[in-house]
Amino acid sequence: MKPQQELERFEIRFSGLGGQGIITLGKIMGQGLALGHGYNVTQTQSYGPEARGGSSKCDLVISSGPISYPKAENLDLLVALSQEACNSYYPYLKPGGVLVLESDLVKQPPTNQFLGLPYTALAKEKVGILQAMNTVVLGSLSFLLPFVIQGTMRKSLESILPPKIKAINTKAFNLGHRLAKKEWGEEAGDSWRTE
Repeated sequence: MKPQQELERFEIRFSGLGGQGIITLGKIMGQGLALGHGYNVTQTQSYGPEARGGSSKCDLVISSGPISYPKAENLDLLVALSQEACNSYYPYLKPGGVLVLESDLVKQPPTNQFLGLPYTALAKEKVGILQAMNTVVLGSLSFLLPFVIQGTMRKSLESILPPKIKAINTKAFNLGHRLAKKEWGEEAGDSWRTE
């Protein structure tokens, strides 16, 4: 399968606190981009020794061609789900890169150029389960990133979930996609579109 949009090298960092599902989010998106979309993807991760409540990050490097270096250093997209993560990793965002944040938890963004949604509250109030927050994030990113096909990413998500949590996570994914489209607008990912 040939990727639908050529990518030279695209770097994403998911960051936040242990227990927010950061690593799972990176794995699901990476798998969807590799198996569902046909890209080459590397995934690296790290988290503090505290696990829950400590810092956590997961990086993806995505490319149509071979990836020479697997670690992300010059981010096209930074997803920050805590203030600490935002402060720590914002300097790695390249000029023209996009910052996506958890608007309830990141009270002092380092720039006024960002996209935000209250992911935690959305998961709790609209989906009914806090643990689905990372799936709401995945849904919003499937809208934002022009090289992600929403249906393909949703199928990938559903293929790896246990049956008992499939429906709730599909609901969370669709909610994230719908709200990103409504709040951020169609031109949100324009800086990455090649056509």
